[in-house]
Amino acid sequence: MESKKSSRGRPSETIYGLRAGLAVLARRPDDLQSIAYSREVRRELQELLRFAASRRVPTREATDDELARLAQSSHHEGLCLLTAARRWASPQELADLLLQRRGTAIALDRVRNPYNIGAILRTAAFFGVDAALLGAPAPHPALPPDAVRVAEGGAEGLLLSRTTDLADTLGRLRERGVTVVGTAVADAHDASTHVFARPAVLVVGHEREGMSDRVAAQCDARVTIRGRGAVESLNVAVATGVLVAQLTRT
Repeated sequence: MESKKSSRGRPSETIYGLRAGLAVLARRPDDLQSIAYSREVRRELQELLRFAASRRVPTREATDDELARLAQSSHHEGLCLLTAARRWASPQELADLLLQRRGTAIALDRVRNPYNIGAILRTAAFFGVDAALLGAPAPHPALPPDAVRVAEGGAEGLLLSRTTDLADTLGRLRERGVTVVGTAVADAHDASTHVFARPAVLVVGHEREGMSDRVAAQCDARVTIRGRGAVESLNVAVATGVLVAQLTRT
């Protein structure tokens, strides 16, 4: 869903899902613009509703049909927020953060499915990854609301950056001293034994096609997951979970 304008003319974003909405209260409460919720989840929203009352943020109890209309989805989980559009960090800010923390980031090269994007963000936040970099055609100017919901708060727990030229941005990160590690099926190191340098960006490619040639050319190393069964590959979100666990193990 694209960012839109609120009634006050400010850029805004629709967020739905219980954990995704509560994460906004925890991470960027000043961005809250309005709240709609179902009677069934009111008990779980006491802190959110108290905060809204203290800041005079409009709230209302709504039916499931009303929430589905606001969210444009039946998967609203009883909560739909209108917030100020999230801030996206510049690639420069991303590099600064990684260098300061000797941190880690995930980069998505043409990963389009919002459920996969959301699952990857959730996994990255769970394992303590610092940031995520979305490459074109990343959702612009906002993450798909379904991705935010599936991330279960992970979208608020990461520094988020985006670029229309991922290969160029990765090259600039390398110039700053960030190691870029790509994922591949063949001609790659076994991820279970690979030693990841810090700071590092792990690049995850398109669900079927993998990384583009230009992005692959910017990788200092490539890693793969060695399987032993009859299936040749993993879903991109599942594979990323395995790789992120290796990336952050030390």
